[in-house]
Amino acid sequence: MKNILSAVVLFVFLQSCATKKEILYLQDSDNYNNTNIGYSSPTIQPNDILKITVGALSQEAIIPYNKSSLVGSAGNSGGGGTETLKLQGYLVSKDHTINFPQLGYISTKDKTLKQLEEDIKKLLEDSNQLISPTVDVRIVNAKVTILGEVNSPGTYSFTEENLTLLQALGYAGDLTILGKREDILFIREVDGVRQVAHLDLTSADIFNSPFYIIKPNDAIIVNPNGPKVKSAGYIGNLSTTLSVFTIILSTAILLTR
Repeated sequence: MKNILSAVVLFVFLQSCATKKEILYLQDSDNYNNTNIGYSSPTIQPNDILKITVGALSQEAIIPYNKSSLVGSAGNSGGGGTETLKLQGYLVSKDHTINFPQLGYISTKDKTLKQLEEDIKKLLEDSNQLISPTVDVRIVNAKVTILGEVNSPGTYSFTEENLTLLQALGYAGDLTILGKREDILFIREVDGVRQVAHLDLTSADIFNSPFYIIKPNDAIIVNPNGPKVKSAGYIGNLSTTLSVFTIILSTAILLTR
């Protein structure tokens, strides 16, 4: 009887255990000490909303090129909130173009923010519309979706051009103890092509992954680890656990009479 009870307790314990190797992040991180960081600039995609700010010596001359100036001159105080910035931005069409004041349609295909800045600046200068203009382009609707075994799943907006995978997971409050750290599902859609990758957070090799730097509209899915899957199948909650234990105990008592 004692042996049967011990076996039951051991069974329940094993179904809820995760090893140290499954939990610790970046276990070989010492191998990457003092290594260079590879920054990358994402290309502009359809449905991106761009905030484009044009500057020049003459403040009056730049008014037609800045939507915020036009809104202000119309007497609307929209403020500087994210939603206002989106309304004042330029939505990239499915054919990779934006319709910019005084310049017409401009292609954004295969261009980074910096490249689009240079293109607009050159167009303004070549057409003698502005002298020595400055152009700043930012994506105002960049977001990453994080689902599964994290403390705060959801879709998060960000403004950084080089947001890392670890920072993105920090937005979601980190993985729960039941998250499968060695197999993070990563989904990216760029230029009409969907990419699916599996990342191992227990290895510092992710520093070299092209998915380590987050791009707008990336999706991260943290699946449950082995113990969580097993508990979902056998013992989903405390009451179920007690029921299973009671059945096994009753069966053991009947067999030992």
